[in-house]
Amino acid sequence: MIGVDDRGRLMLVVVDGRQAGYSEGLGIAQTVELMMKRLGAVEAMNLDGGGSSIMATAGTGIVNRPSDATGQRSHGNVIPVKP
Repeated sequence: MIGVDDRGRLMLVVVDGRQAGYSEGLGIAQTVELMMKRLGAVEAMNLDGGGSSIMATAGTGIVNRPSDATGQRSHGNVIPVKP
């Protein structure tokens, strides 16, 4: 997901999908709840929702646990962000 809060701060959020004993994923209503009510987004968009979604940082690498059995895709879409 991507969004902005009332101060103009950019939010990039990834949620791990359904993985027994680890995570449950989110439906659309739960996604709205997370972005708008819990994180304070005033504008938000769901980007993918797929099990191969990942978030990575330059310092840490992949910071979430993708739920797709095949793991990270070799060819995907990227949103590069530079502070």
